Amino acid sequence: MSAVNDTKFNSVVFFLTGIPGQEDIHLWISIPFCFMYAISIVGNSVILFIIKTDPSLHEPMYIFLSMLAIADLGLLIATMPTILGIYLFNSREISLDACFTQLLFIPSLQCIESSVLLLMAFDRFIAICYPLRYASILTLPRIGKMGLVCVLRGVAVTLPLPILLKRFRYCRDNVVSHSYCVHNEVMKMACSDITVNNIYGLFTKLLTMGLDSLLIFLSYVMILKIVLSITSHTECLRALNTCVSHLCAVLLFYTPAIGLSVIHRFREGSSPMPEIILGYISMLVPPLMNPIVYSVKSKHLRVRIIRVFIK
Repeated sequence: MSAVNDTKFNSVVFFLTGIPGQEDIHLWISIPFCFMYAISIVGNSVILFIIKTDPSLHEPMYIFLSMLAIADLGLLIATMPTILGIYLFNSREISLDACFTQLLFIPSLQCIESSVLLLMAFDRFIAICYPLRYASILTLPRIGKMGLVCVLRGVAVTLPLPILLKRFRYCRDNVVSHSYCVHNEVMKMACSDITVNNIYGLFTKLLTMGLDSLLIFLSYVMILKIVLSITSHTECLRALNTCVSHLCAVLLFYTPAIGLSVIHRFREGSSPMPEIILGYISMLVPPLMNPIVYSVKSKHLRVRIIRVFIK
């Protein structure tokens, strides 16, 4: 009987969802998705290539930008098979193990990206508030250790999520309202008490995105305090201009992520469309827009990208 139950458990599949009611035009919907994936992968790959090959860009700000590009590429790779599989091939089924793999990688990469955005805020804080000590504080070995801590933190915090879900049997409706597995929805399909999972899921959000967003906000409060004390209006604007790209990246990442988290926890019986749209925005828009924003706002990076394409 135990062997039969284990076999039944291992054969559980979940059904992912595209855009409800638009199944007839999924192939057409796939065109903008393919376009976004292609632009995002090329854009982030170009950023990584330029930063790696140009020694003049081996500075803290650009090294953190390369970390952000790696996290964005990871998110694209983690979501691309299921999203494009639904819209191109109508492949909605996903096995239990594949779903749990997404539940490990997607939250881990989001946590890593949140940590990198916090490091970039710290970089701007040191550059503006302590410019004379900037090079001595943000050394290459220290930046490498910061990046390693970001990765370890992301994996350590999110690894228990699929492990806790692995213990359950699933007997409820196994249709996920997204094109990729989401912890809150998979958790509610279990036949067991999910109190521990619910509390830990909320704890991870508060410990990662909640704490990081608070620290980023505090860092910009201190930056504004220093910048507003500068008597020269030109110098004040120049200092603030160095933060514009990072602020755009922060807004692109946290706004849909926080909105999606709120909807997941408080939506009861309402239309799933806002949740679906926010899910696509949180997964696809930051990797698409981050390379564009930094390429436009960073003159050094823009010049080197143009130089490579001209050659």
